[in-house]
Amino acid sequence: MGFDTRPVTPDRVDDFVAVANPNRRPTHCWCLAHRLTAKEVAELGPDRETAFRALCARENPPGLIGYADGEPVGWCSIGPRAENTRLSRSTLIRPIDDLPVWSIICVVIRGGHRKHGYTTPLIEGAVAHAASRGAPAVESYPVDAAGGRIDTTMAFVGTRTMFEKAGFTVAGTTDAMGSGKPRLVMRRTL
Repeated sequence: MGFDTRPVTPDRVDDFVAVANPNRRPTHCWCLAHRLTAKEVAELGPDRETAFRALCARENPPGLIGYADGEPVGWCSIGPRAENTRLSRSTLIRPIDDLPVWSIICVVIRGGHRKHGYTTPLIEGAVAHAASRGAPAVESYPVDAAGGRIDTTMAFVGTRTMFEKAGFTVAGTTDAMGSGKPRLVMRRTL
């Protein structure tokens, strides 16, 4: 299996769409809800796709696409926490210290490609990308299912196990809840 990750640049938006929004519905996921305020989205363009494309042209694009043998199969939203306005302003997922971390706020494996072992190399590729850009650490905010199933409406945030497999450890908890349990702050120091 050949697997690699690449930043989502304007020329790779269709690969993101194939993974996260295959029917290209304007009201479905464009990975903006946890990143920007509604006002910021509107400032970037007349619709969510245009706003997402504008983010892809920035110095730090909004994430990476995972490719298995050249086919887009995964998405990982990663970037400096400070560039994710909604996350930075969150009263539920507050910083645990002053370290200028990068944050993973979404991980998706495309339907039909799940359970093939793509999640760990996707997260590892995201961590390597952050490290190459000078990030001191990467954080994630998964649901701790404590051995049970997580609510599938929250599955995009990931689970503790998937981040542990990629070398993350629990650094704290948040005031946000998922599946009736506090969401974790997991960190991998670079």
